[in-house]
Amino acid sequence: MATMFSRVPSPVRARAAPRRAVRPGASSSRFSRFPRVAASADASPADASPPRVVILGGGIQGVATAYFLAQRGVPSTIVERVEIAAAASGKAGGFLAGGWGDGGVTQELHRVSFSLHESLAETLKLETYRKIPTLSVAGGASLPDQRPPVSWLDGDVARAELMDEHTAQVTPAELTRRMHEESRRVPGARTILRAEATEVLLDANDDNRVIGVEIRHHHDDESESNNATPNAIIERIECDVVVVAMGPWSCRATDWFDGLQIPMTGVKSVSLLFDASRAVAEEPAALFCAEDANACHLEVYPRSTGEVYVCGCGGSEYVDETRLRPGGDLDSAARVTTDVSRVSAASASFVGLSASVGKNGPRKTQTCMRPCVTDALPVIGAVPGYEGAFINCAHNCWGILWAPASGKALAERILDGAAKTVRLEPFSPRRFFKARENGRGRKMRERDVGEQW
Repeated sequence: MATMFSRVPSPVRARAAPRRAVRPGASSSRFSRFPRVAASADASPADASPPRVVILGGGIQGVATAYFLAQRGVPSTIVERVEIAAAASGKAGGFLAGGWGDGGVTQELHRVSFSLHESLAETLKLETYRKIPTLSVAGGASLPDQRPPVSWLDGDVARAELMDEHTAQVTPAELTRRMHEESRRVPGARTILRAEATEVLLDANDDNRVIGVEIRHHHDDESESNNATPNAIIERIECDVVVVAMGPWSCRATDWFDGLQIPMTGVKSVSLLFDASRAVAEEPAALFCAEDANACHLEVYPRSTGEVYVCGCGGSEYVDETRLRPGGDLDSAARVTTDVSRVSAASASFVGLSASVGKNGPRKTQTCMRPCVTDALPVIGAVPGYEGAFINCAHNCWGILWAPASGKALAERILDGAAKTVRLEPFSPRRFFKARENGRGRKMRERDVGEQW
């Protein structure tokens, strides 16, 4: 029996792939022209059907985008290689500072998202969100009669003074998972774990229009394998919109969209978790510490869950794109390992500041990778020249803070054609876009390519 997609030529693929099996039950038919996304905020629900959205990446940026789409009744399919919050979104510190972006293009992201965190904490009934002060701390010989603002700073502390009283914290894993849970309540929402995108499918008659995504499902015994087996299970998901939100691994999108460049670096960041004391629970404060003799510049966040999170361990390894792409040694969050030398250095630094909390050593150590592009700004918005292609990545050390505003603004951009929550123009992927070099030139959406023969 013919399907509704049978009259349209096969899609153009962004890159070639070997013939593989299609997942049983998945559509292998040709694709039709899907309803277009609403062009403006004035468009009513009757003017256009909701877009079918696939989000690549189950970290906080992808999940926040899914959450705010769901708040407007639009379901999405999240494709995640490992698990929800598997990378930095499950291992970051969760420090929130609304006033630390003053004077730059990220100022609005700081302020708007800081406020959104507070409202989200109430809406999602988060247990780990709370407002705390932040102290500036330096180790060294204590001055006579000096008393630190918190009693658990009972080591060698030369300086401990109030830095900002209007800061807050949240445990990123809780926030990410709760947003994910809520986003799944919309009928039609789906989450696919242990799978990764291999291609973005484009319309053969309009080769800048996204019509689907091809994903590869991992077998239990090949989660760390880079090579597809001859009988690998492949699924094609028909969609109008694809959002690339894969953290440092978002650089793979350059294979899917001609002209797109994402000069990505993954910054490996070690963190430690210590069991907290009663004093920490009663006197919470974030600490930003001066660089010390162990080459650490510790950041310390006591959490409401009864633990102290420590990062700023120094010696961060910078990972280039070749290692992040398929076939590289760090092409998955599951492959990120911890530098034990930095664990030792940070442990020594922390016990020097807080003997009572740090004396037994960390109960857990871990490492994530912060995604950072060359200009250190996030990449949020539409891929120039492609209809239905969007990116939300490269938030560097502010990924947790900026996620609510980034996700909400991108959801607005997808559904309304423009963002209202924050201005996305400074973060557009356009700044890394290069005109297509092959084929007849044409005026691509948002960019004049010129004639190329």
